[in-house]
Amino acid sequence: MNNTKAQKLLDKIQRDLMRNGIVVNTIVSDLKELRLYAVEEEDPLLAKVIRLTYEHIENYQTFAISIPEDEPVDELGDENESETSVTPEESLDYLLSLMNDTTIKNNEMDLREYSRDLQEYEEEN
Repeated sequence: MNNTKAQKLLDKIQRDLMRNGIVVNTIVSDLKELRLYAVEEEDPLLAKVIRLTYEHIENYQTFAISIPEDEPVDELGDENESETSVTPEESLDYLLSLMNDTTIKNNEMDLREYSRDLQEYEEEN
């Protein structure tokens, strides 16, 4: 995000998350405000991911999406182990860190994967 106010808000969200965990009302409100900056910056991917994130948190009272894998995992046991070792707060913090700079190719790819995972989770539940 290019806007200084947006960056400060993103930092605040991450600090609050690390200090207090996922406080649904606060984080949803902050994400809704953050989304306005993404729309203003004309970043449709970021605006969509932010919207899907706060809708998910509102609906499920947590963040139940795993951090995207770096590489495909061949062994099913390893994949399940990595999913359970990451807390909802850690995954959400990683997602928030991706939002700082969407011009980085890997950040964009992971944001797209989060978007896909959030939509699939909604369809399945």
